Amino acid sequence: MRIYLVRHGQSELNVNREVKFTTPDHAVPLTEKGHQQADGAAEFLVKHLMDESMKQSDTMRFRIWSSPYRRARETTEHLRQKFSEDPFFSEAPLANTRRFRYDVREHIMLCEQQFGLFDGVPDDQLELEFPREHKHYDLCEKHNGRFWARFPLGESRFDVACRIHQAFGTFHRDNDKHGINTIIVVCHGVTLRAFVMMWLHKSPEWFEEEPNPGNCAVRLLQDGEDKGYIFKGFPKNG
Repeated sequence: MRIYLVRHGQSELNVNREVKFTTPDHAVPLTEKGHQQADGAAEFLVKHLMDESMKQSDTMRFRIWSSPYRRARETTEHLRQKFSEDPFFSEAPLANTRRFRYDVREHIMLCEQQFGLFDGVPDDQLELEFPREHKHYDLCEKHNGRFWARFPLGESRFDVACRIHQAFGTFHRDNDKHGINTIIVVCHGVTLRAFVMMWLHKSPEWFEEEPNPGNCAVRLLQDGEDKGYIFKGFPKNG
């Protein structure tokens, strides 16, 4: 089974942190450059999957899974458009007779880390706005490490890893019951790293040392092995 993990394109939050003061995290859109980046990643995946499918004798069935956040949805839409423009692929029910076919779905567990009470509050204002909660979180982070420290009313990175693991049953069923041998997962930096960690049984220390990928980077997991970033993506402000 092949899994392509794709980080969303550059979002408005990536280039202007003040966006989070006025826009809920789930509603943050791509920038114009983010749309261009998503186009670039989509073009790469169309060519790559076409090349991969030519090596196979069986039908290629793949499914695109997206986070429901707007920036991931918009990135996914670029993938859908590029695949739909190529006659080699067919967006159709997977029981369709076309050899190379796919469909697109969303999974809520692929969303970004939940920052809870601290969401939308500038870092330098946290101690003033929420002195007790900030002190508690700061102690947890210093004592236990960032991976385990949970944001008040939000998630820790450990929590993200746990919910990502819960989604794996869906992907295994795609493969076992529906013959889907390839999935594309469009998500977020922390979510992507948590996916790799849990799928390949890596440690929390690995997670903390692993940097977030560039926008629209594509990482390939194949047959239980990490093939790394086959498309490097773009720097956050690049």
